Amino acid sequence: MAYTLTETDLLQINNLELLSKQVVEGFLTGLHKSPYHGFSVEFAEHRLYNSGESTRNIDWKLFARTDKLFVKRYEEETNMRCQIVIDTSSSMYYPLNGLNKLRFSVIAAASLIRLMKGQRDASGLTLFNEDIWFHAPAKLNNTHQRMLFAKLESCLNQMQERKASNISVTLHKLAETLHKRSFIILFSDMLSNNNEQLFEAMQHLKYNKHEVILFDVHDKNIELDFNLPNRPYTFQDSETGEELKLHPNAIKTMYLEQLSQWQNKLRVKCLQNKIDYFEIAIENNFDQILNPFIMKRK
Repeated sequence: MAYTLTETDLLQINNLELLSKQVVEGFLTGLHKSPYHGFSVEFAEHRLYNSGESTRNIDWKLFARTDKLFVKRYEEETNMRCQIVIDTSSSMYYPLNGLNKLRFSVIAAASLIRLMKGQRDASGLTLFNEDIWFHAPAKLNNTHQRMLFAKLESCLNQMQERKASNISVTLHKLAETLHKRSFIILFSDMLSNNNEQLFEAMQHLKYNKHEVILFDVHDKNIELDFNLPNRPYTFQDSETGEELKLHPNAIKTMYLEQLSQWQNKLRVKCLQNKIDYFEIAIENNFDQILNPFIMKRK
């Protein structure tokens, strides 16, 4: 594993600064042993010197150690504006016991913010359910980062409310609000009541020249594989409260078929719109988030 945090750690530690630091440091340690060797915290502070430019900002101490010319980078040299968008609707609180989808997404988002800060990339945050309830555009300074961490920590501590998810409205608003080309990272379980509106919203983002990564977050054991003991259950819709009494074995085949059809359609739409799509299982580590970001970033 690329990080040493256990599920108990992820559940008990509410200090996102500490959690994200351990996730990123573990990830970068593994990265140095991988084919991506060379992408490091050092790269965040410097870039290679280009022949003919001013020598004023050359780091001569680093030259003495490496025999290569590097130029110091400053905060105004932001390479990328990244807007992290998190679905905070009721379904993201599943499963009710243990590590849920929202907590996983929040820790992943905090880790990305820390990684981006190291690379001199500006980060912003958008939180939504039925509508956007928090939005902070991308900035790079330390005060902004601390504010984002505080808002993410509040997501971990707030009580669950019965809220639906309106992804299409959120994406349309972002497409209109973000006037500069941005890198948008969406965490959601992609439960939409109107698929066509969702696809139109995705097209709107791409029409406005934004780059998009979609992390489709799920609990693999139940939501993806539907592994339930052979007994009757009462299923409750977390967003509407509607209940159905069903036997898992009676609906498992139909459920898995419809889930597969939806995910395949979503993948195709993402491919058509040049959106990077990743199916995320909260049982797995954060490499599944950070590796796609690194590849897209490079």
